[in-house]
Amino acid sequence: MIKLGVIGTGRIGKVHIEGIAQLQNASVKTAADPFMNEQTAEWAKSMGVEHTTGDYREILADPEIDGVLICSSTDTHSPISLEAIKAGKHVFCEKPIDHDVKKIKEVIQALKGTKIRYQVGFNRRFDHNFEALQKAVAAGRIGKPEIIKITSRDPEPPSIDYVKVSGGMFLDMTIHDFDMVRFLAGCDAEEIYVQSANLVDPKIGEAGDVDTAVITLKMENGAIAVIDNSRRAAYGYDQRAEVFGSLGMAAVSNDSDSSLVISGGEGVTGEKPQFFFLERYMEAYKKEIRAFVEAIENDRETPLDVYDGLKPVLMGLAADRSRREHRPVRIEEISKEEGIG
Repeated sequence: MIKLGVIGTGRIGKVHIEGIAQLQNASVKTAADPFMNEQTAEWAKSMGVEHTTGDYREILADPEIDGVLICSSTDTHSPISLEAIKAGKHVFCEKPIDHDVKKIKEVIQALKGTKIRYQVGFNRRFDHNFEALQKAVAAGRIGKPEIIKITSRDPEPPSIDYVKVSGGMFLDMTIHDFDMVRFLAGCDAEEIYVQSANLVDPKIGEAGDVDTAVITLKMENGAIAVIDNSRRAAYGYDQRAEVFGSLGMAAVSNDSDSSLVISGGEGVTGEKPQFFFLERYMEAYKKEIRAFVEAIENDRETPLDVYDGLKPVLMGLAADRSRREHRPVRIEEISKEEGIG
């Protein structure tokens, strides 16, 4: 039985605790949060968590705990990663590892020479739709990929307080799409160009961010990719992807609560997409933690390692520079500045 500790019991921490409760080969021994209260402690107990605390260092000091899930605020991800690695714990870290590449490099350096398994939480790779699309492309069913299209639109914008600390749309929201385009293309991006605007909420612009963007990417395999993002889709959580290739096309659409379609004299109507990301991706969250546990159990590589955490951040930084300087930006430009060979 793999024993885990969960650091951070906010929304995503609770999602992972629920997922682990359904596994046969893992359990949560301790959940930690500086704001731990009686209500959360009781909920955790109902999920099979043995112990709760306000100090995550209890988890790192516990020799019975094999791995930790870092679900705390973004600014704590890399510091706690370093502490966990030093303590000899396997690490699952929610994205991003950090907004600062130098701090990600510190994590990479700390992992060298260890047998610690480190996984980054890009859950969309485990979504049943995107997983099927990637497998079809990798199997050559549409030939050589030539055009990749990703649509990713949130149902409503986040609070302005969140926007101010988010790192910007490209490192907060689009970072998932940067990971997805790498996943679908089977290679890295070479160049990024951004057209962006504030069309949803002027306060987002006042905070120095954008809420609408179309991003074009040149991929290493020659394919051209397009990502379109919006912080607001009135009809729900819009998550679609398409890969067009030399032999055909493969595409996946949104999930809805049912496939019901009503046809009548006034028209044909169907269900709207699911509204909340937890509805769409709950099973994906469970699958990514199952993969982490199996990597620990079988002493094998995680499906997304620390470098998979680094590369979308480099893409996000390139995208932000393209937005500010109104020009295409090559990824190697950012990499060289950050001392990455």
